[in-house]
Amino acid sequence: MAVLFGVTGLAQAQNATEISQYQVERVDDEVLVSAQLVFDLPTAVEEALLKGIPMFFVTEAELLRERWYWYDKKLSTVERHMRLAYQPLTRRWRLNVTAGPGRDSNQGLALNQSFDSLAEALSAVKRVSRWKVADASDLDGSQKYKVDFRFRLDLSQLPRPFQIGALGQSDWDLAATASTVVSLASSK
Repeated sequence: MAVLFGVTGLAQAQNATEISQYQVERVDDEVLVSAQLVFDLPTAVEEALLKGIPMFFVTEAELLRERWYWYDKKLSTVERHMRLAYQPLTRRWRLNVTAGPGRDSNQGLALNQSFDSLAEALSAVKRVSRWKVADASDLDGSQKYKVDFRFRLDLSQLPRPFQIGALGQSDWDLAATASTVVSLASSK
């Protein structure tokens, strides 16, 4: 049984990054997020990729319980780290997806895919499909919740000279956010 929530949604974008489709749904006992990102790689990022410098993209989703008397309470946070690299010997693109930065994945799970072109690899980076944010059984049906979704290019994992050179340059600014208010009471 799939129940779609979130009537109100807010999307903000920096540079030319947009979230074209964003939905939060409840399927059986899970809260899932799906999103479609729209962006073109800046030329500086694409040139660095073609020189063999891997780029790191981070997708984050946070489930918060709204409270009128204090800041919203963070119930769960999930992250997906994507490392995109060009392999010059095979002329293929490699995408590694983990739950944590680099090799520090807290669950030890990783997905490795190879692509023939940059466009194919980027289409996998831009699509988030039915990503589990939380267990619906842990949530109270009478409360309102908010799901914050963020996507960004993680400059902190680049080699140090690129980090210094990327500071203050809009070519390296690739980020988007979206937020949806969710009510479980209306889904029953």
